[in-house]
Amino acid sequence: MIFDLWETLVDYDQAAGRAFQDRVAERLGRDPDEFAALWLEGRPSRESGTLREYLLGIGVADELVDEVVALRRDSTRILLAPRPGAVETVVELRRRGYRLGLITVCSEDVPDVWGETAFADLFDVTVFSCSVGLRKPDPRIYRLACEELGVEPADALFVGDGANDELAGAERVGMRAVLIHRPDEEPPWDEVREWQGPRITAIPQMLSFLDE
Repeated sequence: MIFDLWETLVDYDQAAGRAFQDRVAERLGRDPDEFAALWLEGRPSRESGTLREYLLGIGVADELVDEVVALRRDSTRILLAPRPGAVETVVELRRRGYRLGLITVCSEDVPDVWGETAFADLFDVTVFSCSVGLRKPDPRIYRLACEELGVEPADALFVGDGANDELAGAERVGMRAVLIHRPDEEPPWDEVREWQGPRITAIPQMLSFLDE
């Protein structure tokens, strides 16, 4: 079984994310709105390479790069707070004998602080886009996770919120996919608004889903 990270196992706090961007903009002497737009535009670069390369590429002075990277790590430590029941569910799945993987589109601050999170050592395989140079829905990132888990895609289940066309991407390589979205809300992503496959509204529901 393979999980997505953001908006699946953890919430992404938009306000906290913007607060980080504003702190960096202030430190660099840049307009906060312009920097926020630049940061958003740079996602593909950050999520498939290093923060240092990205920051240098947008004109951050070399002597400030390490400081900005440290600010990013500090922000990410706070953001990587598990959703209710997420850790307990993963632990129970391990107890039941499931091989567990993670595929996430992220910048390198996530793997940098991963060992400090409640999820450390709970997954057999963790695939971070920035570390492998691949982003969902590239079929290679799913196949890589399956290969490292030692399972065929047809025998693997992917659970995610649908961002980055990740559910259809999983299905295209032969995996089954489960959509997770917030209770009483429709999924925010256009590509899964009409999702016809299985869905849950909380990670612990995976346990009863597997029992069906």
